[in-house]
Amino acid sequence: MRRGFFGEYGGAFVPEALLPRLEELDRAFVEATADGEFEREYVRLLKEYVGRPSALTECANVSRHCGGGRLFLKREDLNHTGAHKINNALGQALLARRMGKKELIAETGAGMHGTATATVAALFGMKCTVYMGAVDVKRQAPNVARMKALGAEVVEVHDGLATLKEAVDAALTAYVEQPETFYLLGSAVGPHPFPTMVRRFQSVIGREAREQFLAREGRLPDYALACVGGGSNAIGLFSAFVDDASVKLVGVEPAGRGLHTGDHAATLVAGRPSLIHGFRSYVLADGAGEPLPVYSISAGLDYPGVGPEHAFLKDSGRASYVAVTDDEAVEAFRTLCRLEGIIPALESAHALAQALKMLPGLREDETLLVNLSGRGDKDLDQVLPLLGL
Repeated sequence: MRRGFFGEYGGAFVPEALLPRLEELDRAFVEATADGEFEREYVRLLKEYVGRPSALTECANVSRHCGGGRLFLKREDLNHTGAHKINNALGQALLARRMGKKELIAETGAGMHGTATATVAALFGMKCTVYMGAVDVKRQAPNVARMKALGAEVVEVHDGLATLKEAVDAALTAYVEQPETFYLLGSAVGPHPFPTMVRRFQSVIGREAREQFLAREGRLPDYALACVGGGSNAIGLFSAFVDDASVKLVGVEPAGRGLHTGDHAATLVAGRPSLIHGFRSYVLADGAGEPLPVYSISAGLDYPGVGPEHAFLKDSGRASYVAVTDDEAVEAFRTLCRLEGIIPALESAHALAQALKMLPGLREDETLLVNLSGRGDKDLDQVLPLLGL
């Protein structure tokens, strides 16, 4: 497999002037991850600062409620900052410091990556600018407040739909125009080496989950599920199980108001191969290859592309991808809150919704592992009215 590609997907389709910076970043990443001291510092901070390993939790109440199989959660919501995003932000910030960079830029949708980037910038004494769609600034106000409290500048992006795609557009433009900056990209998307870097730093999720499940159950789970927007939490979980044929991998995309309405962001379910943001993958695009408007109740999932490794896993048949609606995600949100006392992020609730569909059809000895990628404090103002509260 060519470096920077997953089958036919990936690559770096960027202006020629940007290639030297990406090549420099790739060299620095390869050198850093081969350096034992870099790895030891990363592992130390994951333990002492992030609070890893995150817990593996069996949801016995939900399993009894649904009947059928047993549900387990990998609890990324328990990390410092409340989501999986800190794993990657910490690794990339260490790399930025190693490269002598003093300013981080980032994009964010739901605000969890922006919060994680602002957090590591404060930790390492770096300047931080986060680009965020104006729509998402309003619906994710708690995370905007956290970013500002941590010292980051939050730049509202008003172009287009003013959501995640436009935030990525703005961050990439800033990266091109400001060569002194380090672009701390939050998902497993973008030109090479970003998808490879994000996979590497998020793989801690899968490694821990695999070890924890084996220690607890004496075997691997039958299914591993995760929500997919850009795909970082999913590729982090899947990475540890790709070579285990007995573990079925399921990515869950946002069907929004329904696939038939067009108001969704189910890229792998309904998209086709194309280019977006400097890489090749599945994209929800028009006949000219331009990204279409997308929608999800979840600010972290409404992206018209998807990580290139997910495209490869889909085409190879190693993973399957499905979509659940806003209503299904909100109902799953309610179920986990009321039956387990755990408030999930709306993103994670999509994966949970698919799990709730699958559990009744499984045998009692079959197990289903969901990556609970984040906590739902940020979503309460949006969800409570939908629950009639």
